[in-house]
Amino acid sequence: MLGARKRLAMPSANDALPGRATALSITNRHFVLGTPLLPPFPANSALALFGLGCFWGAERKFWQLPGIISTSVGYAAGYTPNPTYEEVCSGLTGHNEVVRVVFDPNAVSFESLLRVFWEAHDPTQGVRQGNDVGTQYRSGIYVHDAAQRVQAEHMRDSYAQSLRAEGHNAITTEIIAAPAYYYAEDYHQQYLAKNPGGYCGLGGTGVRCAIA
Repeated sequence: MLGARKRLAMPSANDALPGRATALSITNRHFVLGTPLLPPFPANSALALFGLGCFWGAERKFWQLPGIISTSVGYAAGYTPNPTYEEVCSGLTGHNEVVRVVFDPNAVSFESLLRVFWEAHDPTQGVRQGNDVGTQYRSGIYVHDAAQRVQAEHMRDSYAQSLRAEGHNAITTEIIAAPAYYYAEDYHQQYLAKNPGGYCGLGGTGVRCAIA
């Protein structure tokens, strides 16, 4: 029961697992796009970082878009350096399951990525997404500059109006500066391309995200 309670609340920095100094090893090639997962990325690229539930389905939503250079899944917005999946699932790292998107801003806008983010999941559920329960499934946008923050907050406020009109609860999405990003284990990368019948727990609200 103690473990179940911890999964529903963020740990403090003092209570978080210690982690490790060495990053987890991954294959530096996108299974679908054939591009690198590790930096350096092309000079014309930009980064976006989102948490919207189970990162398997989240990553697939983004690699299918035009203008995407690469995607990867990992852990962010917690305390434990270089955590394992099992540690994140314990609720004792504070991390969220996230997808990092490397994109060409001349081919796809950050606003377009935000629209996919909002419509692909239910941002009103707090520390869960459907049947997936725990702090690692919370909704989050982790911005890399002031322009991304302005766009994210504007779209959040606009979408919140649409959700209220449809009788939905308040948005619980956290919007904070992009924290350290830790790659997830190799088998998680592009998981649903490697395992086409795999589980995907994403489900939106059914309300389209319109820009006011």
